[in-house]
Amino acid sequence: MKVALLGYGKMGKIIEQVALSRGHEIVIKATKDTKYNLTDADVAIDFSVPSAAVNNISNGLKNNVPVVSGTTGWLDNYEAMVKLCNEHQGAFLYASNFSLGVNIFFELNSYLAKIMSSFEQYKVTIEEIHHTQKLDKPSGTAITLAQGIIKEHTRYTDWELDKNQANHSVPVFAKRLPEVPGTHTISYSSAVDTIAISHEAHNREGFALGAVLAAEWILGKKGVFSMKDVLNIG
Repeated sequence: MKVALLGYGKMGKIIEQVALSRGHEIVIKATKDTKYNLTDADVAIDFSVPSAAVNNISNGLKNNVPVVSGTTGWLDNYEAMVKLCNEHQGAFLYASNFSLGVNIFFELNSYLAKIMSSFEQYKVTIEEIHHTQKLDKPSGTAITLAQGIIKEHTRYTDWELDKNQANHSVPVFAKRLPEVPGTHTISYSSAVDTIAISHEAHNREGFALGAVLAAEWILGKKGVFSMKDVLNIG
């Protein structure tokens, strides 16, 4: 498989190592200002920055190259990319997090939210901690977790960043600390106790492996997908 890496920062370099270890070839290593030609690539993996993601995804879809994107912070344009994918009969997969463990965590979060919806005395909070180089806040993973709660819990209709809880908003608290790959905690607290689930990434290799697995999976397919499709969960 010939891979175009659209974004060659820390994650891009780890994805390169994982892809090479699985017998794939890297044909493009593009940074934000790199001009590139996708005609030699079988698949594009986008781990760039929010300001470059839409252009990277569009280039792939317009050139009939499947695109796997893990860039967060650009989702105001997500529906436009879905429309573009369908117009070109392409293949597009976005995930806020490619880690197998995180995707299992997403399912646990949704299941717990459904249970806790029956217990009004418990108030939910989300805390996410990432490295200081992460540009967007909150993380895409935290947003996905908040959306999972909103979908399953009858009390919540929205989320808010770094604010004390309103009646119908899930409060999301974001912290940036040196050398933290990613930690996410969901807490339901009452006057007498707290129930919490947490996922802590030890390094970035789990994200990279998931992205490469998604790229392998999407070859030959048409449509818009998620990691649920790749992992067959949920």
